[in-house]
Amino acid sequence: MYVVESKGGAIACMLFSLFFLGTWPAIMTLLERRGRLPQHTYLDYTMTNLLAAVIIAFTFGEIGKSSPQEPNFLTQLSQDNFPSVLFAMAGGIVLSIGNLSTQYAWAFVGLSVTEVITSSITVVIGTTLNYFLDDRINRAEILFPGVGCFLIAVSLGSAVHASNAADNRAKLNRSANDRKTEEGATDISMSKEADPNIVGTKDVENGIRTSGKPKVGSAGFLIQLENRRSIKVFGKSTIIGLTLTFFAGFCFSLFSPAFNLATNDQWHTLKHGVPHLSVYTAFFYFSVSCFVIAIVLNISFLYYPVLNLPRSSLRAYLTDWNGRGWAFLAGILCGFGNGLQFMGGQAAGYAAADAVQALPLVSTFWGILLFGEYRRSSRRTYIFLTGMLSMFIAAVGILMASSGHRK
Repeated sequence: MYVVESKGGAIACMLFSLFFLGTWPAIMTLLERRGRLPQHTYLDYTMTNLLAAVIIAFTFGEIGKSSPQEPNFLTQLSQDNFPSVLFAMAGGIVLSIGNLSTQYAWAFVGLSVTEVITSSITVVIGTTLNYFLDDRINRAEILFPGVGCFLIAVSLGSAVHASNAADNRAKLNRSANDRKTEEGATDISMSKEADPNIVGTKDVENGIRTSGKPKVGSAGFLIQLENRRSIKVFGKSTIIGLTLTFFAGFCFSLFSPAFNLATNDQWHTLKHGVPHLSVYTAFFYFSVSCFVIAIVLNISFLYYPVLNLPRSSLRAYLTDWNGRGWAFLAGILCGFGNGLQFMGGQAAGYAAADAVQALPLVSTFWGILLFGEYRRSSRRTYIFLTGMLSMFIAAVGILMASSGHRK
């Protein structure tokens, strides 16, 4: 099997993982905003997520000759390593539940802030656990200041959310007041001048304006988005989203330590002479449990939906090809992102590999580019946003600098 042996190789794995894990949430959010049911999207996603693990296992896990100390993937499937398999599958279960929770939280809290909170909880809890499980191979004087940077970023991320929410309320209030003022107006061209947030075209011959789409970030844009998306959020308490977000963060904080125990057996659960699970075998079992729990929960949600979503069916899912390719891509990116994170963690320490939890850097980029998040927001929001991103950049650099080398 292929083993990442250098610190440079481990960091390269983390950087690719960071990009992949920051991109797939944006794809899932895009589909929800286009009106596709999250149950349909997640069922598609989880299939290619498992496919990625199978590809990794049969390629990297089978490269080179198998040895008693480092057996290949297929050799390990028949070995007596059940305790480690259970740890790997437990990690997959909590990750699947966490991912499922964030899929609904993105609609309520927003892509960027959801990723900030969940990633920071993961770092604070998960990185601390991994540091001690890895026998402190990471440099604590560098590692824990990086954790501190994530905590600061949490505060700034919360400030971004609060400021942007206030901006959106102000936009909607101004729009409502403008509509009241314009009631009874009959001149359509005057209505165009009164609402600069509408982008349209004018029929010169007839002197009337054709319908156009609202400018990104305007009140009209927010209303249009609410009408189109599958998860309706207007009028619902943000506590729902925050509860889902914090719950997801707690789940995410446990999956990496569980995987660490599966591959390194720090609690000595394996019998004498049984080799530790390779990162590829552990990732395979991890992904299988992730797949099973996702299938069970999402098929249940088809017939018993949550958060007032419309009811669906297995038949309706199978015939829904709108956005299926994007959902498949999201699963591939997430699967390879997790696999690369674990490959880097096996070489440099899972605490340092948690640097990929700076994925809100990537998610925020996609959120601004694709969804117009924070467009037409206040100067205060932009100041908080810049501070949050700067702190995340510092955090990922510090955590990567803390990486050691497993003996």
